[in-house]
Amino acid sequence: MGIVIVAVVGLVAGLILSVASIVFNVPVDEKEEALLEVLPGANCGACGFSGCSGYAAALAKGEAKVGLCAPGGPDVAEECAEVLGVSAGNVEKKVAVIRCGGHCDNVDSKLEYKGIDTCLAASQLFGGDSACQYGCLGYGDCAAACPEHAITICNGLATVDADLCTGCGICAKTCPKQVITVAPAKFRQHVRCINKDKGAETRKVCKTGCIGCMKCQKECPFGAITVKDFHASIDYDKCKNCGKCKAVCPVHAIQ
Repeated sequence: MGIVIVAVVGLVAGLILSVASIVFNVPVDEKEEALLEVLPGANCGACGFSGCSGYAAALAKGEAKVGLCAPGGPDVAEECAEVLGVSAGNVEKKVAVIRCGGHCDNVDSKLEYKGIDTCLAASQLFGGDSACQYGCLGYGDCAAACPEHAITICNGLATVDADLCTGCGICAKTCPKQVITVAPAKFRQHVRCINKDKGAETRKVCKTGCIGCMKCQKECPFGAITVKDFHASIDYDKCKNCGKCKAVCPVHAIQ
């Protein structure tokens, strides 16, 4: 008798589960599934969505552009475009850029920090131990966060291996000093400084800090460099990689 009751209960439960699976079934978007298989699974958020699944869903619905996946680069863009039946367009490889040249030989320490060995922790104490309040602290939060192991700390300064970097931007989000940005890999000139103090003040704390002298702005034949708040910046849409700005920089802030 007990066996019969158990069998009946099992049969009823099975029927209930079968009906539930039909009623609550969520239709699968085959295009979305195909896109998710193509995407690298980094879930870095560089595309502007919550992760690869969010980006795949947006692509399938036509709510996002092909080529927003930085880690995937041109190859993944082409595959996504093939799934969607559209053109991938011109997708450039991007890499992380350290906007600081303040290694240990260029910048002094303003205090002796003894605490948790991270940039985030050090930055909580008077902005960190570096004499430059804007510069890289060199404790390696970015290196620890990089999924491709493309960042190392050399002489107290973060350094990017462009061959390994996928341009995902995780390091930029991790840096408490915001000295990291992501730029097209084809550009060779970058202003390795974000110090916005007057030139004389900058020179007191860093040998290679931008002093806002405007020589680079005057020399650039394409109008790609502007100096604002005593700090030079490059417009990559106008830059032609001629290198003239680097040649005239008196403090070698453009590298």
